[in-house]
Amino acid sequence: MSTEEEARVRWEQEFEAAKHRMHAGGGKPGLARPEQVAGKTGLQIMQAMLAGELPYPHIAETLDFGLVEVGYGLAVFQGTPQLMHYNPLGSVHGGWFATLLDSALGCAIHTTMPPGRGYTTAELGVNIVRAATVKSGPLRAIGKVVHSGRQLATAEARIVGPDDKLYAHATTTCLVFEARG
Repeated sequence: MSTEEEARVRWEQEFEAAKHRMHAGGGKPGLARPEQVAGKTGLQIMQAMLAGELPYPHIAETLDFGLVEVGYGLAVFQGTPQLMHYNPLGSVHGGWFATLLDSALGCAIHTTMPPGRGYTTAELGVNIVRAATVKSGPLRAIGKVVHSGRQLATAEARIVGPDDKLYAHATTTCLVFEARG
């Protein structure tokens, strides 16, 4: 088995394990209630979501991708392109790439938020450098925070395949604010 095939198998196992963990913990699509997140840091919220203790966003089921890993300033999502994600040209629609990247970017920033702080996207720049198809297999969006301040946060993300080929990359600027409960 080649290194790429080994990585693909490992990624698929990690994705299935993450989905199983979320569902075993009672996780399902939805919105967390204010009392469920009160007093928690963004990292604690994201870890609770990954553990199935908090609901995850519906968009994960709509576009068939999910959270695989979180750490402070880091969020990794995985999805596998399918025919339902295609554009009229016969490849994956740019919106799928953009949503996967935006999720990794935003959640990476989320992990840096102290209790009571929120954020919203002010700018999103996406560059697609390689077409994806159903033959591409699983792809990962790896989001990393560049800066997280009191008013602004920035992050960058890359979508790569198990062979480490780059499919797309993106940056974001988010406004940081006091969240209302």
